[in-house]
Amino acid sequence: MEPRLITDPKLLPILDALKSREPIFHRPEFGTTRRDFDAMCDPDFWEVGASGRRYSRDYVLDTLEQRHQHPHDDHWETSEFHVREIAVNLYLLTYTLKQDRRITRRCTLWRYTSDDWKIVYHQGTVVSD
Repeated sequence: MEPRLITDPKLLPILDALKSREPIFHRPEFGTTRRDFDAMCDPDFWEVGASGRRYSRDYVLDTLEQRHQHPHDDHWETSEFHVREIAVNLYLLTYTLKQDRRITRRCTLWRYTSDDWKIVYHQGTVVSD
């Protein structure tokens, strides 16, 4: 029933680079300010949350800005990473995220630009609460 997700060996350096950035917006080494988050996102970025709601780029940036004004402990574990090249310099990264007892499957569409990696799209789907 489960798909067999094996990353092409030629994509392993990309997998390593993207794994270090996930979960998105939870890696302080990549920034904690609105300006940092803005720089991470493609101009057309949007996401579908685990609730199924769609969120605009501006809404996500507003939420992150508010969240980081009140730092909190954030315990999470990632596993089951897989990356696939979708088009030239465009990659789909999938993984599982465990936050406390909640488990979600995540996917992020990443674009490699001359500057850095940019998040184009992100989605989370609840497996269990």
